[in-house]
Amino acid sequence: MKKTINLRSLAAQTLERVVEQGQSLSNLLPTAQKNLSDKDSALLQELCFGVLRTLPLLEAAVQQLMSRPLTGKQRSLHFLIMVGLYQLLYTRIPPHAALAETVEGAAVLKRPQLKGLINGVLRQFQRQQETLMPQLEQGAPRSLHPAWLLKRLQQAWPEQWQQIIEANNQRPPMWLRVNRRHHSREAWLTLLQASGNNATPHASYPDALMLEQPTSVAQLPGFEHGWVTVQDASAQGCVTFLDPHNGETILDLCAAPGGKTTHILEAAPEARVMAVDVDAQRLKRVHENLKRLGMQAEVKQGDGRFPEQWCGNIQFDRILLDAPCSATGVIRRHPDIKWLRRDRDVAELAALQREILDAIWPYLKTGGTLLYATCSVLPEENHLQIEQFLARHADAEEIPLDNSPHAGLQNYPHPQGGDGFFYAKLIKK
Repeated sequence: MKKTINLRSLAAQTLERVVEQGQSLSNLLPTAQKNLSDKDSALLQELCFGVLRTLPLLEAAVQQLMSRPLTGKQRSLHFLIMVGLYQLLYTRIPPHAALAETVEGAAVLKRPQLKGLINGVLRQFQRQQETLMPQLEQGAPRSLHPAWLLKRLQQAWPEQWQQIIEANNQRPPMWLRVNRRHHSREAWLTLLQASGNNATPHASYPDALMLEQPTSVAQLPGFEHGWVTVQDASAQGCVTFLDPHNGETILDLCAAPGGKTTHILEAAPEARVMAVDVDAQRLKRVHENLKRLGMQAEVKQGDGRFPEQWCGNIQFDRILLDAPCSATGVIRRHPDIKWLRRDRDVAELAALQREILDAIWPYLKTGGTLLYATCSVLPEENHLQIEQFLARHADAEEIPLDNSPHAGLQNYPHPQGGDGFFYAKLIKK
């Protein structure tokens, strides 16, 4: 018989590596999901994402329920308890099943002597839930964000910070990009509706559709043929603003995993596209995406700060720089960002962005377009970065994308919209 995998213990081990060891959930989860069924894979993701989304609240609950924290070799059991609490609070899993599987997780984690403790803590929570939760929700962890990030958001966006926080704490919508080389958005939407699903078009980005209910890509008509790609609406905005044309030489810098590279080629199939990223592992995803969509681009490993090492004498008509950033605009998709990022990271990332911008600017033709983009909502990485760049480069001119008094266009994460994203469109005079 095939051995049954205890998903609660697997989630606890994964969460411990994220929170205690600072590892990325995006790197850990695919390995943890190997050999799991689609159903189990989805549940494991839900448990990991959910605990990270609500971590301060769950931590506060554990502190109330236990006189002493679990430490050392027993630390994974701390996360197992939080997995149990998350199920009781936020999922439709029957409580008896949630408790049984979570308690059994202690044995899988080689701490069978603690099964009674896990069971006792979770049952105590069930008895006290009605009185305990209102107290916890009114306390310090209410925003479910670290204090440093909350402070930055409040200072940067005094009118919008609550909207940003609320959107960050929700499950993200599933956005699709229709491949215009195969179908118009309207034609593919008709195919989708015939399959029993429905979606809403984005008002500004011509290829974007938001599914009414997230679904497996296997349920999307023609996914395996490259008819459609999963990509957030705000990420699709990059190619709308870049406006690529056939015959142009275009650079997608910091390109992995290749969503924007392939979108450029959908919009301009006869463009010469170079996709560059510093991370060799992530470049594999660029090749995979190009292959699925039947496209070709020149893919190179290279550091954006040193284009002379990989670029030669090429001059580009258009450059898309999706710069390394704090990713504070995509927290709802990557809730571990809240706990992996540190306040000091913002200044370090802004310095790196400045280096890349200054290094790549000479490789843009006169009259060419550079679109600077980040999935951040922090001014230091966004409009302040571009305003400083414009002050340093007399041959750079901004093309306004909205009526904001600041440089560029800032999108905030929205429950029925795209992720938090920033764009600035620059022309070389």
